Amino acid sequence: MKLLSEILYKARIEEVTGSTHIAISSVTFDSRKVKKDTLFVATRGTASDGHQFIDSAIQLGASAIVCEELPENIKENVTYVKVVDSHLALGFIACNYFDNPSQKLKLVGVTGTNGKTTTVTLLFNLFRSLGNNVGLLSTVENKINNTIIPATHTTPDALALNELLETMVKQGCEYAFMEVSSHAIVQHRIAGIQFAGAVFTNITHDHLDYHKTFDEYIKAKKMFFDNLPESAFALTNKDDKHGSVMLQNTKAHKYTYALKTLADYKCRIIESHLNGLLLNINNHEVWVKLIGAFNAYNVLAVYASAHLLKQDVTNILTTLSNLNSVEGRFEYIKSAGGIIGIVDYAHTPDALKNVLETIKDIRTGDEQVITLVGCGGDRDSAKRPVMSNIACQFSNKVILTSDNPRTEDPEEILNQMEKGVDAVDVKKTLRIADRKEAIKTACTLARKGDIILIAGKGHEKYQEIKGVKHPFDDLEILKENIKTMGI
Repeated sequence: MKLLSEILYKARIEEVTGSTHIAISSVTFDSRKVKKDTLFVATRGTASDGHQFIDSAIQLGASAIVCEELPENIKENVTYVKVVDSHLALGFIACNYFDNPSQKLKLVGVTGTNGKTTTVTLLFNLFRSLGNNVGLLSTVENKINNTIIPATHTTPDALALNELLETMVKQGCEYAFMEVSSHAIVQHRIAGIQFAGAVFTNITHDHLDYHKTFDEYIKAKKMFFDNLPESAFALTNKDDKHGSVMLQNTKAHKYTYALKTLADYKCRIIESHLNGLLLNINNHEVWVKLIGAFNAYNVLAVYASAHLLKQDVTNILTTLSNLNSVEGRFEYIKSAGGIIGIVDYAHTPDALKNVLETIKDIRTGDEQVITLVGCGGDRDSAKRPVMSNIACQFSNKVILTSDNPRTEDPEEILNQMEKGVDAVDVKKTLRIADRKEAIKTACTLARKGDIILIAGKGHEKYQEIKGVKHPFDDLEILKENIKTMGI
């Protein structure tokens, strides 16, 4: 139990009706979870408006309401707190309710279009290997040391996030690493969270279904850096043309990393193979098990972050060389017949291009590259023809298929993807809406030495069709077909 007055700190209050000297047993923005002495925060969402559920929340036992508009019918013995922005208020309320756990951790947030999951997961594994108690919040999973907590969003809502961070503190974690999505920044899910550091990986075409313009998307990422404290570090990819924008107004200590330009943390690729990279990082050579130039950036961001968190250079490099790739990120198998199958989460044009360029760099030139790619439904549709065009540029054969169609018609998604196929590439392109059948076809087309890329879903273990999640694992289906066909 906490006093309402204690948990309203920084909530940007405009008006209060009733007493704030009352005990609060729980906080929620979901009226269905209200119980006796709950503080109900009425937030506006895309599907519903929490203000419509204020009365039902009170009937279930809510003793206090946070809202942007006071209801016409004010109930006795209920405290109403009018705020400027309910989402922003919820962020600070959540921090206060859980005793500001982020202030008791060295919390590093990673944002950008691509590389977030790999970077935070490698940081988690690095610090665990160095003997620390560590927390992880990622698209794939949340972890507290060796305990896995399933992830539902790239960045959890403010209450779930602070509850997780509080659990990390209680279990002795000193460090935590989390993905910070642009949605979470704009929706104030990280409001009130104190970061020890922030990392910007890159920014490319994505989420324009939500942000509407690329400029809005950039501003969302920048907002994260603008709100960092003076005690934090701000680390940005200098090779990305928008990287310097992130540092413009931040109060944090500014650092850069790069492969192509001068930076505080510099990396050069000495050798690139299917089984790893030999890198020179700030004049130190290190072999890592990750593949491709895009992973050289991820490794460099991890090295720089660990160094800024005062870890020993030799320990960082030694541990980095032992770390494995992240599930669903350039995960590959090699069949008895010499066919290479690669599964990757690449679901943006830039990510797909990075993976295909990596394949181009490691291939000998005689083998075929067979790319299977789809695009998710109910998401940014502008990237659909772009992704099919990129697949055609770098592949000998392309299969257009379903990703997670969600509520959209898979055939309509494929129609939009086909618009990106140039006339000269039509003959090498197949259209198979059934993803399982598409993977089987890719394996049928492959010969000894060929490379099959299954792009888009990576670590996901489901396919979402018409609101239902069906079990589906790209890697397992790929393995089954290669084994069944004896290739």
